[in-house]
Amino acid sequence: MPKLLKQTLFIIIGLAIIGFTAMFFMKQNTKKHSPEDTINHTVKDATFTVFYNRPYKNDREVFGGLVPFDQVWRTGANEATTFSTTKDIMVDGSVLKAGTYTLWTIPSPKSWKVIFNSKEYSWGVNLNGTAKRNPKFDALTVEVPVQPLLNVIEQFSIYFENANDFTILYLAWDRTAIAVPIKL
Repeated sequence: MPKLLKQTLFIIIGLAIIGFTAMFFMKQNTKKHSPEDTINHTVKDATFTVFYNRPYKNDREVFGGLVPFDQVWRTGANEATTFSTTKDIMVDGSVLKAGTYTLWTIPSPKSWKVIFNSKEYSWGVNLNGTAKRNPKFDALTVEVPVQPLLNVIEQFSIYFENANDFTILYLAWDRTAIAVPIKL
């Protein structure tokens, strides 16, 4: 093998190793500020799973500031948030087939659009900071009202609660919460 080809390969391999190492450390550092969490909830014979990253408020104005109103938000930090269901469900009266979806939102002062997108994305935003979501893969969009909170929720939280015949998917942060009704 010619000497120039060996040197070129050596440089390419070296740059690849440096790039992968830098990406690993960058990802680990962002997880310190927005740790990942997985929520599992079972009701009857259905299981719901949400994987997301939980940023902190840290004295910032969250909605209308850090998270702009009327723009697509990755609904957390880092990787795109995912929602999985093992059974077909009704989300606010509309059918969502069993499967895994990325979960996107469009916060507004009075209501939020909640979007279940059938495409999985490795990261939640593009290099320019815009949401990575491709709307042609939107499987379902529902709009739910904002529920103002009396107390501040410091860390973004997603959780489930059972209520009569429904399961409620809650998203809460700062002084804002939304409730998404789910029925089998």
